[in-house]
Amino acid sequence: MAEPLPQASTGPDRPNATAGADPEAGAVDAILRVRGLSKTFRGLTALTEYDLDLPAGRIHGVIGPNGAGKTTLFHVLSGFLRPTTGSISFEGQEIAGWPSYKVARLGIARTFQNIRLFGDETALDNVIVGLQAHAPRSLVGTIFSSRGFRAGERALEERATELLELFGIAAQRDRLARHLAYGDQRRLEIARAVASGPRILLLDEPNAGMNPVETQDLLRLIRRLRDELKITVVLVAHDIPLVMNLCDRIQVLNYGRTIAEGDPAAVRADEAVIEAYIGRARSA
Repeated sequence: MAEPLPQASTGPDRPNATAGADPEAGAVDAILRVRGLSKTFRGLTALTEYDLDLPAGRIHGVIGPNGAGKTTLFHVLSGFLRPTTGSISFEGQEIAGWPSYKVARLGIARTFQNIRLFGDETALDNVIVGLQAHAPRSLVGTIFSSRGFRAGERALEERATELLELFGIAAQRDRLARHLAYGDQRRLEIARAVASGPRILLLDEPNAGMNPVETQDLLRLIRRLRDELKITVVLVAHDIPLVMNLCDRIQVLNYGRTIAEGDPAAVRADEAVIEAYIGRARSA
């Protein structure tokens, strides 16, 4: 196992996540602050008046039934969709409506519910693509393959290998991404996102298709990303035990609205959450 990667940034100790936290205090320390975020598609409202104060160093969960607006939220936060209304402030800078590439360069990376890898490239090259987001480049050096260019390429390969080791797939570095097992593809997609050096990582159903052993390994890995690399994580998942065991604080969406927010114990006992997940089944 390689030595832990250098920290992407400094950050506070893990915060206490309680249901009764002061929203004003959260807003002061928030790395990401969202107010009144809504998204409408031709009259259909997928997200309504969403608010968030996300402190650095938190693992934040977003759950809800199918169609609750979770993936729409990620699309809007990451710049894949423009919000209809609302504000998104990242480290004090307003980014609502920014294109996805600018959001990623600023420090918000994401994965997708459906895996999006470069299938005909190796695992190593997929991670190098992420690293190149911030790699300095000289046009002349690239054209003539200068000594500095070659040294930079070696450094990228070394850093990519470190990340593959962190994610437990270094042995697969030279295999094409499409030939990897499904769980390894999931890990590779997260590794590529981490390679871009994000302050915030948005994970959309990261353990979808994984078996229980792979899910437990992923849980430990996400904690390492927060603790060792100081990456703040926002997680969308249908796996409720994973969210309850991993997240400091949880929001519950239903029909595009936030119906509950708090620490795992408070959310688990919330009547509105129980109704959203169980009530309709009982009445069916």
